[in-house]
Amino acid sequence: MRFTPLVGSIVLTVLCLSYAYWEPWLLLPALLFGWLGGVGVYDMLQSRHSILRNYPILGHMRFIFEGIRPEIRQYLIESDQDEEPFSRDKRSLIYQRAKGVEDKRPFGTRQRVYDSGYEWITHSVVPKHLEDHDFRIQIGGPDCKVPYDASIYNISAMSFGALSANAILALNKGAAKGGFAHDTGEGGISRYHREGGGDLIYEVGSGYFGCRTPEGRFDVEKFAEQAANPQVKMIELKLSQGAKPGHGGVLPASKISHEIAEARHIPMGQDCVSPASHPEFSTPIEMMQFIQKMRDNASGKPVGFKLCVGHRREFMCIVKAMLETDIVPDFIVVDGKEGGTGAAPLEFANHMGMPLVEGLTFVHNTLRGAGIRDRLKIGASGKLVSAFDIAKALALGADWANSARGFMFSVGCIQAQACHTNHCPVGVATQDPIRQRALNVTDKSERVYRFHKNTMKALAEMTGAAGLDHPGDFRPYHLLMREKDHEMATGEEVYPYLPEGFLLRGEDRGFGYLMRWVRADASTFTRLDLPDDSTAIPIA
Repeated sequence: MRFTPLVGSIVLTVLCLSYAYWEPWLLLPALLFGWLGGVGVYDMLQSRHSILRNYPILGHMRFIFEGIRPEIRQYLIESDQDEEPFSRDKRSLIYQRAKGVEDKRPFGTRQRVYDSGYEWITHSVVPKHLEDHDFRIQIGGPDCKVPYDASIYNISAMSFGALSANAILALNKGAAKGGFAHDTGEGGISRYHREGGGDLIYEVGSGYFGCRTPEGRFDVEKFAEQAANPQVKMIELKLSQGAKPGHGGVLPASKISHEIAEARHIPMGQDCVSPASHPEFSTPIEMMQFIQKMRDNASGKPVGFKLCVGHRREFMCIVKAMLETDIVPDFIVVDGKEGGTGAAPLEFANHMGMPLVEGLTFVHNTLRGAGIRDRLKIGASGKLVSAFDIAKALALGADWANSARGFMFSVGCIQAQACHTNHCPVGVATQDPIRQRALNVTDKSERVYRFHKNTMKALAEMTGAAGLDHPGDFRPYHLLMREKDHEMATGEEVYPYLPEGFLLRGEDRGFGYLMRWVRADASTFTRLDLPDDSTAIPIA
C-alpha cells in the first residue's frame, strides 16, 4: 500500500501514452502522472527524508501539513487542551537542533505563563559567558579503578531489537563524534553498537543478555568478556524501567532474528523471556554482593544500577545494605515513569512507578540522610530533552541526564506510535529491512551529534545567564514555580536538600523518611511485621 501512489502513477502514465495516438488530450494527464512518477522515484532514491523513502509521493502530505502548522497552532492549542505539550513544541525543538537550523521563536513564550505549575530558572544581573559547553563529570567511586569522564547528557537505554540496526548505528556514530555515551539497553551489545565505535554503557537486565547461561542465569565469564570491550565504559544493572516497572517481558520466537540472537546470546526458535525480577539475588545484601561480583569482573570500570522508584522503603533497604556491607555502587540511575516503551501495558505506562522529579528527590535525599551521597553519582532519565529539563534535574540532585526520546527524534522518529507493530514509517523502531533502509545512517548520525551539541550550547547559555560556571552548580533555589494564582514557591521549599546524615542520627525531617528508614531491613525486601499498635501505620 505504501508504494501504491508510485506504482499507480507509472501505470497511468504508460496507459495515457499508449492511447495518446488516438486521443492526443491524454498527453496532459500523461505529463502529470509522469511527473508524479518521477517525484516518487526521486523520493525512493534520496536519503535525506526517511518518510519519503518509505512513502514515496504520499509522504509529501506530512510536509505540507508541517508547513502550515504555525497558522493552525493556536487552533490546536485551543481545541485539544489534553494534548501533551511535548508532542508540539519540544518535538519541534529537537528537530531544529538536530538539523542545525534556527531554533529561536518570535512573539515570546509559547508556554502558559499564568497557569499553575509553570516553572522557570532564576537569572543573574551579572551573567557569565561560557565558551566551553563540553560539560563532564567523573563517574567512579573510591573502589573504581577506571573511572569514566562522562558527558552530562547521554543516550538512554534502548535495545537493539526494539530499535532497528540503522537506528542503533546512527545513534552510536553520533555519540562517537560528540564524545558522549550510548546505553545499550538490556538487549545486549550488537554488532551495530560495535561498528559505531561510540562509548557504551552496558546494561544488564534480568535476562542477562550477552552474559547468560543457556538456562538464563548470570555467566560471569561471558560478563567479564563483555566488560573488557574497550568501548564499554560503565556497567548498569537494571532493576526496573520507568514505563513498566515490576513487569517482565517475552520476545516471541517469531520475532527473533539471527542478529538479535547473536547480540543476546539466545537460541533461535525459542521465546526469549525477561523475568520481572533477577534470579541471582532476592535480598538487599545479596544484591550488593552481586554488584561486587560484577565489579570484580568489570575490568575496573564503574558499576551501578538503574531503577524506577517503587516502594520507597525497599530502596532504603538497599541503602542499608550498602552501609552494612560497605559495598557502594559507583552510580544510580533514577528512571522516571515518564519513560516510553513499545511494550508496556497501558495501566503500567499510566499508573505504575514514580515520576522522575519525586523519584530523583527521594533517592538523592535518602543517600544524603545515610551519609553516602558523596560516594556515588546519580543519573536521571525521563523526557529530559531540553536545556531546562537538564538544568532542573541537576538542580534537584542529579549529576547527569539521559535521554531516549530526544535522541530517537533526532534520528527521525515522528511519534507515529507504531513501535509495537514493526511498521515504523521512518525505519527507527522496526526490524523490517525495507523500512529501516529508509534511515540514512550518515545523515542521522550527524543529526544525533548536532542535537547533543546544540542542547549543550543552550545549557551553557542558561548556566551563564544564572551566573554559574557549570550546570552542576544548579540548586533547588535556582528553580521557581507557580503553585496557583498569585502564589509561587522555590524549588528549595518544594524539593529541599535534606541534611547529611539525618537518617543515621534518627532525625525526623518530615516527608516520611524516618518512618520508612526505621522499617527498612538490609536482609530482606519484605516489609517487617508491624507491632500490635493502633497508631502504627504501614509504610511502603
